[in-house]
Amino acid sequence: MSLKSIVRELKEMRDGIGSMSRRGGVSDGRVGHGRGGSRHSWPGLWPDPQPQPQRQGQEPQQHGQWANLPPELLLDVIQRVEASEAAWPARRQVVACAAVCRSWRDITKDVVKTLEECGRITFPISLKQPGPRDHPVQCFVRRDRATSTYLLYLGLSPSLHGENDKLLLAARKIRRAARTSFVISLISDDFSHSSSTYVGKLKPNFLGTKFTIFDSQPPCDAAVLPNNKPSKRHSKQVSPRLALGNYNVATVSYELTVLRNRGPRRMQCTMHSIPATCIQEGGKAPTPTGIIHSLDEQAPTLSSTTSKGKEPSIEFSSTSLSTDVSGPIPSSSEAPLLLKNKSPRWHEQLQCWCLNFRGRVTVASVKNFQLVASVDPSLGVPAAEQEKVILQFGKIGKDIFTMDYRYPLSAFQAFAICLTSFDTKPACE
Repeated sequence: MSLKSIVRELKEMRDGIGSMSRRGGVSDGRVGHGRGGSRHSWPGLWPDPQPQPQRQGQEPQQHGQWANLPPELLLDVIQRVEASEAAWPARRQVVACAAVCRSWRDITKDVVKTLEECGRITFPISLKQPGPRDHPVQCFVRRDRATSTYLLYLGLSPSLHGENDKLLLAARKIRRAARTSFVISLISDDFSHSSSTYVGKLKPNFLGTKFTIFDSQPPCDAAVLPNNKPSKRHSKQVSPRLALGNYNVATVSYELTVLRNRGPRRMQCTMHSIPATCIQEGGKAPTPTGIIHSLDEQAPTLSSTTSKGKEPSIEFSSTSLSTDVSGPIPSSSEAPLLLKNKSPRWHEQLQCWCLNFRGRVTVASVKNFQLVASVDPSLGVPAAEQEKVILQFGKIGKDIFTMDYRYPLSAFQAFAICLTSFDTKPACE
């Protein structure tokens, strides 16, 4: 039996996760909990909001003959699939291997490397992992003005028909009486905070000068600071498998323009969950692995106390990446990573501010920016590393923007930072 025949047959035998149509590549409505087409759902390992009840200590039921394959043969099969299917939509066959049963899933997780190591986005957890060091991950954002929705796709630019565009994340601007916020989800038609596809949110202040990025899951290996009060949402609809927290992982600040002079925006990003030392030689950014679990699984001892009328939130800093939070005050080497926008230069002939986007941005816009690291000289980071663009965002057409990010940012963090460009900033322009 050929390798593709094996993959095709195991995809048809998956139980409880959904099947994929080989002809059109569409999901049956259960994979990734999407209600739309395959472009708008993750064929991944997202937890089922209503898992089947099992007796305590009972192992999940294995899936027929495929669960009994010799480990050596199974490892060889998955390695061949992982090596041959490097890009989407063919990459979904790797996800199909992990969805067969527990033994297939464990081996697939060992075979598939992190995004930093292999440069390939495979599972939803890849969106929370830092990008590769050697090259940026190239994406594009499509804006829908009618619904205030922003869709992040993987790829250089939109394809002709859009059938092969891989949706990574979706965001919607939610307007309320006193405030607005951007809710980020895995799919484009469910932005409920109680959904298993909820990833995080972005909240601006009244003037549009400061934005707070909240993650639905705690940063990797992070511990709660003693002076913070984590809490959970209370909802009759919430399953124990769903994420129940908001974690303050980053802050984006825009410089206040008092005289309202026209010019490029000045912004600074404080990445509370990423230490500044990660960009040093040998440094390492926090990298979550596995799948995205619920708050109940990751932090069962957290308090559920919350202030009345306020949404729960938990603040993290780079110093909380260690499990010891009772020690002395951290040194400057443990400070959070700071990002600043690269200053453009004034072009006399064009009479405009210019940045070198290397062909990725073609339309002048106040939303265009590039972010570089702003580090303390004591860290000894080379000048070339400080000039390296970590995130760039720019316009290429009507409601179409490119977004390129790299280590140490993740796709979720980069997308949230770019969303700040779309909000109204009366005090900055």
